[in-house]
Amino acid sequence: MPVSKLMTQRLFLIKIFLISACCILLVNLAFRMQKTEYLQTSLRQSQLTITAGNAEGSIYDRNFQPLVNQKLNYYAVVNPSPEVLEELFPHIEEIFPVLKSLRTGKPFCCQVNTKQFSNPEIHVLEIPERYSENPPAQHILGYTLEHTGITGLEADYDSILRKKEDTASVSYMTDALGNILPGAEVQISPVEYRNSGVVTTLDSRIQQICETQEIQKGAVVVMDVKTGEILAMASFPDYTPDTLGTAISSPDSPLINRCLCAYNVGSIFKLMTCAAAYTQNLQDYRANCTGSFQIKHQTFRCHKLSGHGILDMKRAMINSCNSYFIQLGQLLHPAFMRETAQNFGFGTQIPLSHSIISASGTLPTLKELNYPAEMANFCFGQGLLTATPLQVAQMTCGIANDGKMPIAKLILGITADGKTLTEQKNAPVYARALKKNAAYYLQDMMIAAVNENENSRAVPETVFAAGKTSTAQTGRFDQNGTEYCHAWITGYFPIDNPQYAVTVLVEDGGYGNEAAAPVFKNIADSIMSN
Repeated sequence: MPVSKLMTQRLFLIKIFLISACCILLVNLAFRMQKTEYLQTSLRQSQLTITAGNAEGSIYDRNFQPLVNQKLNYYAVVNPSPEVLEELFPHIEEIFPVLKSLRTGKPFCCQVNTKQFSNPEIHVLEIPERYSENPPAQHILGYTLEHTGITGLEADYDSILRKKEDTASVSYMTDALGNILPGAEVQISPVEYRNSGVVTTLDSRIQQICETQEIQKGAVVVMDVKTGEILAMASFPDYTPDTLGTAISSPDSPLINRCLCAYNVGSIFKLMTCAAAYTQNLQDYRANCTGSFQIKHQTFRCHKLSGHGILDMKRAMINSCNSYFIQLGQLLHPAFMRETAQNFGFGTQIPLSHSIISASGTLPTLKELNYPAEMANFCFGQGLLTATPLQVAQMTCGIANDGKMPIAKLILGITADGKTLTEQKNAPVYARALKKNAAYYLQDMMIAAVNENENSRAVPETVFAAGKTSTAQTGRFDQNGTEYCHAWITGYFPIDNPQYAVTVLVEDGGYGNEAAAPVFKNIADSIMSN
C-alpha cells in the first residue's frame, strides 16, 4: 500500500478518535452542568491526585552504572481537552485504557513513548523500570515481590532501597464535585529517591563479558588482585524475575548461585601442595612417575598411564602429574599441609552481605589426613576436599598479590545521589597467606603451566597470563559408566603487574583444558581488548 494512502488512513483514524473524545467530553460537561448542586458547591475546593507510578532505590556497579532501574518509562498525566488529545494520541502506548478514562472526563495517566510535548497541560513523569529484559548479575541482585526484597541484595538492603515511599504524581485543584478549577496551580511531584541506593564492586562491562560465555552449568568469578573486590560473578544457568516459575522446576537449578557452592577441586589445589613444599625447602624435589603410585594397598593412577618419567616440581605442574604430587605429599606433615590450605581460606565461609555467603567447603580434619590414602588424595585436590569458585579466586589473588591475600568484597558503600559514596564500607582486609618468596615461586609455577604447556588452551592473545587447570573427579557416573568431572581453571593477568584473578568452573564439564581454559582465554582477551 502506498505510504501516502497509509498516512491518509492514519490521519482519518486520528480525526475519528478526536471527534469521539470531544463528544465524550461535551456530553460529560453537559451532564455535570445540569446538576443544581454544582453551583452550590463549586466554590468549595478540594484536590485530585493522579499517581503515575512508584520508584525504588538503585543498585549500582563500581562506576555508578545502574544494575536495576536501567530503563525509564514515560507516563503522561493530563486533563483532557481536544488540544491535549490531538498531541497526545500519536504517542500513547495503549489506547483502550485511555478511551475508558475519557468517559469520566477527569484527568488520567497513560504511558507514552516520549517526554517531549509542547502542550503545557501534558505533564510527563519518568518512572524507572525495576528490571531490564536480561538483568545483569541476577544471582547477586535477587528479586522483589510487591515492593519487598525477597532474595539477594534486594532483600539485604531492603530498608535502604525502599526506605521511603517514592511516588510520582500530579495534583489538581477541584471543586467539591471533582471538576478541575480552571487556572488553578498544578502540583507536580516526580520521584525523588531513585538515585539513592547501594554501590557494589561489580564492573558492568566485565560482568557482561562473563555472562555471555558459553557455559551450560558452572560459574565465573573475576576479582581485583590487589583489593579483593569482586568485579564479576556469573552463575550458569541464569534466570530472570519473570521466569521464576520455570526456574524453580528446572532440573539445572538456575536459582542456585554456583559461585558460592562447594565442588570437588582437583589439580588447582596442587598449588597449595607446592606452597607447603616450598616452605619446607622441598622445591628441588624430583620424583619418577611410572603412571601409578601405591600407598599400602591402594593404587593411585596418573592421567598419563605410561607415566611422565622423572619430573621436577615445575614439570610436574606443567604436566599436572598426580603421581609426583602424591609422592611429594609423603614428605609433608599433614598438619602443616592443612594449615597452608587454611591460610588461603579453604574451609572458611566468605560473607559478602547478609544473605550472600560463600559456603565453607570441606577441609579434611587432621585426623582424616593422618590416613595415608586421604593425605595422598588431598595433595592433588581430591578426596574429601571441596571449595567454592569464590574461594579459589580469592586464593589466586593471594598468590598473585605476593602472598598478601585480600578477602573478597562485594559492597563499596551507600550513595544518596547516584554519583558519590555517602557511606563507605571498610577498606580492603588482608590475610598474610604466604611469604613473598613462596608466592613468587607459585607465580612461576602458574606462568609455566600456561605458557610452557604447548597443549594449553588458556593462552590469551592480548596479554600474558598465568593459571592452573583441573579435571576434578566427582565419584558420580553416567549410564555408560563414564565419571562426571568438573572442569576448572584459575589464573591471573597481566603477569608483570597482576590486576585480574579469574576462576572458571564448568560443572560436569570434563577436562579443564578443554572446557574451562578456552573460557578463561576469552575473558582475558575481552577484558584487555577494551
